[in-house]
Amino acid sequence: MSTAPPDAGGRRRWQALGVGLVAAFMTLLDVSIVNVAVPSMDRALHASPSDLQWVLSGYALTFGLILVSAGRFGDAHGRRTAFVVGVALFTLTSALAGLARSPGWLVAARLLQGAAAGVVNPQVTGLVQQLFRGSERGRAFGLLGATIGISTAVGPLLGGLLIHLGGEQHGWRWVFFVNVPVGIVAVLLGWRLLPTRPTGQPDRHRLDPVGVLLLGVGVVLLLLPLVQREQWQSPWKWALVPAGLVVLAGFGFWEHRYARRRTPLFDLRLFTLRSYTLGTLIALVYFGGFTAIFFIFTLYLQNGLGYSALVAGLAITPFALGSALASAVGGRIVNRFGRPLVGIGLIVVVIGLGAVVFMLRGTPSGSVPLLTAVPLLLAGLGSGLVIAPNQTLTLSEVPVPQAGSAAGMLQTGQRIGSAAGIAAVGALFFSSLSSTGGQWSIAFRHSLLLATGIIALALVAAVVDVARSHRVRPRASAPSDSP
Repeated sequence: MSTAPPDAGGRRRWQALGVGLVAAFMTLLDVSIVNVAVPSMDRALHASPSDLQWVLSGYALTFGLILVSAGRFGDAHGRRTAFVVGVALFTLTSALAGLARSPGWLVAARLLQGAAAGVVNPQVTGLVQQLFRGSERGRAFGLLGATIGISTAVGPLLGGLLIHLGGEQHGWRWVFFVNVPVGIVAVLLGWRLLPTRPTGQPDRHRLDPVGVLLLGVGVVLLLLPLVQREQWQSPWKWALVPAGLVVLAGFGFWEHRYARRRTPLFDLRLFTLRSYTLGTLIALVYFGGFTAIFFIFTLYLQNGLGYSALVAGLAITPFALGSALASAVGGRIVNRFGRPLVGIGLIVVVIGLGAVVFMLRGTPSGSVPLLTAVPLLLAGLGSGLVIAPNQTLTLSEVPVPQAGSAAGMLQTGQRIGSAAGIAAVGALFFSSLSSTGGQWSIAFRHSLLLATGIIALALVAAVVDVARSHRVRPRASAPSDSP
């Protein structure tokens, strides 16, 4: 018997997707919107550098920690329940963050807010897998890709605008309060519009607690030294990375054994699908370069050149606009062009970022936001042809009952890639700044070249996939002697 909603062929599917996209936008926006609010928080709460670092990085840490487990829960028990609970918790913790009276209060609220975001996001991707097929699925992922691109890039602009309107002392609170009315509406509409049951028979088995523990510990060990790179000065922190890899290897061994008896937290057989494995690798590497760009560009504009938070946000807007436009188009045409479309997008991103480096050579003689507007627009157009099409292709062969956990693992890779990329590119940025005696332009160019090089590695993976596909296709189409 079908488990789709009664009018799954009509507008209800797109309405449900719209609710999911709004929730995804909120949760992903809070990754970057807080960056420009740090000085205002510092003045209002007298927070230490360690407190401020936890406000920024704690969200990403708990976000990445919960993704796979939340996706598995949605697969097993229905995405509506997980989505509504996640959005409700996100709304509540946003309000608590906005009401914070001490640094500890704010840090605790941000940790819980990140966990709530981790509950919501795999449900949105799983929803697309569940409700859409064929070209419609590509269109839906195109809209999701546009949401990811816009939310990541527009965060500094929206944050700067809210702080400008709310005042330097308390404007940062509106960065959190703005989520509250939107979250309440999303909870009500999500309960009404999202499918009530999982696809297939409900899975009554427990959710693999050992697997949850091993994956959680492994992700924390990997992410903690990356997100605390500035405040945790001891070199011993990097010993956690190999320890995390060992724990994740143990997770893989456990899941392989557990799958013989029950449904595992994550089915490792998904990695036998080339589309899923290559797509996850491309996403991990691309987010390592893509997210770091906004981190160093905001630092360069505000701390180096003295631009306001609002102007710094406006400077990134061309990238967001290009990404939104190309994501919508890419989602519609990905089924026709496949992985080569992702490769083309990566080439355009590399060209656009290379143009930014060229425009800022020497000492920039004009307004940096104006000089970089067209190159960033070009890079954004390329990014839109990467994120949405790659997500569509990565999940194209994943069975719908495993869509949530598969999406959770894909997004966990994105979070790890983002943290690693910001750590590497940020380290080069600050070391260049120190070695050049405070030459912000040089530090920015050097670190942007590294971010571009990381993105070029994703391009190599895409080219390898395209080349292998061309070699396999002639064999697949050769006539067979068997009846």
